[in-house]
This record gives sequence, structure tokens and C-alpha cells, in this order.
Amino acid sequence: MVTEASLKTFSEISQRILQEIGRDIVGQREVVEQTVIAMIAGGNVLLEGVPGVGKTRLVRSIGRVFGLPFSRIQFTPDLMPSDVTGSQILVREADGRTHFSFQAGPIFSHIVLADEINRATPKTQSALLEAMQEHQVSAAGEAHRLEEPFFVLATQNPIEQEGTYPLPEAQIDRFMLKLVMSFPSLDELEDIVLMTQETMEE
Repeated sequence: MVTEASLKTFSEISQRILQEIGRDIVGQREVVEQTVIAMIAGGNVLLEGVPGVGKTRLVRSIGRVFGLPFSRIQFTPDLMPSDVTGSQILVREADGRTHFSFQAGPIFSHIVLADEINRATPKTQSALLEAMQEHQVSAAGEAHRLEEPFFVLATQNPIEQEGTYPLPEAQIDRFMLKLVMSFPSLDELEDIVLMTQETMEE
């Protein structure tokens, strides 16, 4: 049962989450809020922006604040679907017998950063479809469940940039929100420089 006290507690926790993420991210307040809202609702998020606006840093900060296991998949044109989901490998026992065993890929984590997802070919992008929709991975006729909670936070470069592939409609449909991270203002750039210098000194 939802009570006024539980709503107040939820609001206070949400504000602390936003404040903690704000220690790492300068500006982008609306993007941060919308990303946290989507995760609370159990959805996946697609972040779009030119390189250098803090997309990857935002996802890393969220993983740290939520305290959940985090994995990063760097999407490139030569990335294969099995590099994402995992594959069957041949295992030799001490007695000489052999059998196939499933070796889980980086998709088996609670928060998955699909970095520059639209640099990979459509075939590799499609490897995420089942995981994002069914929270499982099928290999050799066997379904492997992903641990809950499970979120995919993907980043993509604007489609007009060289070396990008458009995301298929089925892939886009798996994201609850698509958020655009704008280039920081001059004041925000100054704060970013100061923050970076402090981090380097530490």
C-alpha cells in the first residue's frame, strides 16, 4: 500500500540519487532526471550526442550510484553477436571427455553500457533484442536468464557521422526513452575543466 510516508521517502532517495550523479555530471539536468526515471520504471535508455558530451560518463556514474554490477560493450563494425551474448565453448575434462559449455558474454550484468551502439552492424545490434525484451539469451537451443534488475543504457553518435549504421525500428522500440545530450555551455565547459583538473590532481 502506498502511503504518504513511503512517497516522501521515495522522493528523498530520488533526490539523493540525482545529487550524487550531479557530482560527476555538469549540466544535463533534464537528461539525468529522465534517465533515472526510466530506470525506476524498469526501462532502457538511448543517449544520443556528439562525442565528448559525457554520455559514457553519465552511465558510469549511474552504475556507481546504484551500486549495481556494470559492464561496458564497445560497439565496433567488427563486433560479432557472440561477443555480446556469449557462446558455446568446448571444455575438456580431466578424464579426457569433452562437452560444450556456455560462456556468458558481457550482456550478463545488471547495467550494460552499449557504447556507440550504432557503430556496429545491424546483425550485431540485433543480438541485444532478446536480452532487452525477454531478459534472456538463447544459445544452442537453451535459454539463459539474465539477473534482475537488468538495464541497457546505450549511447549513439548522430546518424550523419561517418561510420554509423541506423538502428532498426525493432531495436529503437526496446528503449523507453531516447534522450539527446546537448553540447555544454561556456559556463558548463569551465566547470568541466575545473572538475577534470581536480580529478587529475587526486
